Amino acid sequence: MPQPSEATAEQPSADDSFLELLAETLEGVEEPARGQFLKQFFHTLAQIEVSEARSSELWKTVLRRRRELSESLGRPVSLKTALFEALATSNLLRVPILMEYEDYRKLQINAATDPLTGLHNRRLFDEYCDKELNRARRYAHTLAVVILDLHKLKEVNDRLGHMRGDQVLQIAASTLEKTLRQSDFSFRIGGDEFALLLPQTDPDQALTLCRRVRAQYESEMKALGIDIGVTLDFGIAVHPQDGDSKPALLRVADERLYRLKYATRAPIEPHAPTAPPRAAEAPPITAPAPQPRATAPQGSVPEPKPQPASSTAPSAPKPAPVAMPPAAPPKQSTHPPYTVQRKWERVSLAGTRAHAVLGDGESRTATVIDLSYGGVALLLDTGEDVPNAFNAVLHVPILPPVRVSLKKTYALAAEGGRLRVGCAFVS
Repeated sequence: MPQPSEATAEQPSADDSFLELLAETLEGVEEPARGQFLKQFFHTLAQIEVSEARSSELWKTVLRRRRELSESLGRPVSLKTALFEALATSNLLRVPILMEYEDYRKLQINAATDPLTGLHNRRLFDEYCDKELNRARRYAHTLAVVILDLHKLKEVNDRLGHMRGDQVLQIAASTLEKTLRQSDFSFRIGGDEFALLLPQTDPDQALTLCRRVRAQYESEMKALGIDIGVTLDFGIAVHPQDGDSKPALLRVADERLYRLKYATRAPIEPHAPTAPPRAAEAPPITAPAPQPRATAPQGSVPEPKPQPASSTAPSAPKPAPVAMPPAAPPKQSTHPPYTVQRKWERVSLAGTRAHAVLGDGESRTATVIDLSYGGVALLLDTGEDVPNAFNAVLHVPILPPVRVSLKKTYALAAEGGRLRVGCAFVS
């Protein structure tokens, strides 16, 4: 039931909301693509045949007329009003109906839908999340926010091609559509990421639903005959106990997603009790006794120590919380010591503009080679080393700059006199 203060507020119509969404989207589109879209848009809207360049100029006229009308009337004017006025004054409006309803509905759907999966897109997720969170606050209901991640999608794309990767994504979307309740919402919010909004759902109910989605997805994936262990990882946050704002809930859900990834990927014995890692701190690995093994450039792995070639694994003391498999005789390897199997999947940033600004207020920079949940690998152009602990600002494509505290875990000479430095994130 609307509040008294809301009764007098004029809500925009569906037509106005769609046109505002269209205008906002077109601001970030490059000129050639914008012209192609607007040419088709005006043709569908009012059977107007104009060139791409003329379509772009006509759209600028619409936006300018809205500003002029708003200033002269002293109140906001809708884009629909400005659109009609601009077309009429340009002698281009030849039919009284601006758009056939079915064509209009198609434009509405395309603006809010992911074209590959048919799910709602990130823009609609943000809008629905705010709306459902306001509803949950008003009526003192719970609201579960779930972030899902397709594990090993990149491996599918690399080994089997992007067409098969698209099938993997489409199966995930169809699984969500078939498994969720009528009151739930599903979205594709990134390349391999999905999100769910589950109104009036407590933590136990959300966990049960996510497990059912995951089991159903793994069952349907068997029909593809893929020998890669593709599955859905998930993280759950519930209003109000986990947070009262969208950023807080998303942060908790994302943190729990990566904790689940760690718990299900770490080489632990069945039923062995383990504590999940903290969000920004990697747990150390403890083994039964010192053994010759390589070292990965993660914050959780200590620097390698040389061992005699004749050393063998001692017989078994009680395994530590993270149990190592029985030691095999050492084998000669042609790989560098940081290429052992990693505890977290790393994201290679080679060839991108990813870099780090080292220290506080300094201009010294380093190239970011790869990034993982536990740490980051840096490449320094000079032979100068870095201190054992230091601050840095990471600049990674598609992410905002983030300030981190780092602890050096290893340093290796690289080609051209450069230095590769592995660092762990420190909370």
